[in-house]
Amino acid sequence: MASLQAYVEKNKGYINEQLEMYVQEYTREGRLRDAMLYSIRAGGKRLRPVLVLAALEAFGSPVSRGISTACALEMVHTYSLIHDDLPAMDNDDTRRGQPTNHMKFDEATAILAGDALLTLSFQVISEDVQLSDSEKVFLINELSRASGPIGMVNGQMLDMQSEDESISLEALEYIHKNKTGQLLRFSILAGSYLSGADEIKLAEMLKMAEALGMIFQIQDDILDVIGDAEAIGKPTGSDVSNQKSTYPQLLGLEGAVEQKERYVQIAQQSLRRADVANTMLSELIDYLSQRNH
Repeated sequence: MASLQAYVEKNKGYINEQLEMYVQEYTREGRLRDAMLYSIRAGGKRLRPVLVLAALEAFGSPVSRGISTACALEMVHTYSLIHDDLPAMDNDDTRRGQPTNHMKFDEATAILAGDALLTLSFQVISEDVQLSDSEKVFLINELSRASGPIGMVNGQMLDMQSEDESISLEALEYIHKNKTGQLLRFSILAGSYLSGADEIKLAEMLKMAEALGMIFQIQDDILDVIGDAEAIGKPTGSDVSNQKSTYPQLLGLEGAVEQKERYVQIAQQSLRRADVANTMLSELIDYLSQRNH
């Protein structure tokens, strides 16, 4: 099996190439396209689309079957970051070591670039000739649910409302199962579904995906306390300055690490039950648990 780093880099290259192609093909030359490409080209781990492809491969399907869905998912994620950085929300000046979209362009352009990426995501899936009509409907429906008012957007709203508030661990987990977890859940669902996984295996993969979302968020919170700002690409300590409830704040740093490890065990166990334990998905779980950015 190829090393995890080589695997991720190979798939990131493929995803970046396809993302650029979609934006170039489906937009007109001008300021809007420039703003969209600025955030697309800012890089990032490409975690969500890589997970789509890894789930496909885990069940023995070619990654080409899911590339449009993987890119659509990354467009939704990128739109959410553009909007999250705006002064009305997190008010961040840097993202991935570069000026945020609204700092590079302006607030109105950033809002429209985010809007364009969100809507383009559904067009990309709907026009993929490799997918059947029923597959397109399923994927568009699930991506809408994951990103919309009962998913990511709902999580962001609850997260903003919880600032300056003392909330319970249960409430915090509910916020992040929506804000962070829903797109991660979709990545695993999409890849497993497109590979033809049966209902039993699909149920286990969804358990794994939900655990993975919690692993990702808890590690994010930990990095905001002890991470290297240069490696992360934005200032640390923003959770404290914004008076947000986090896992380290509620459980202590050691307690947050222990909670994360519990979710790691759940995720790995679900992979074993789905008969895909000896795949890159297992290594990705460990990587996301230990990442430094």
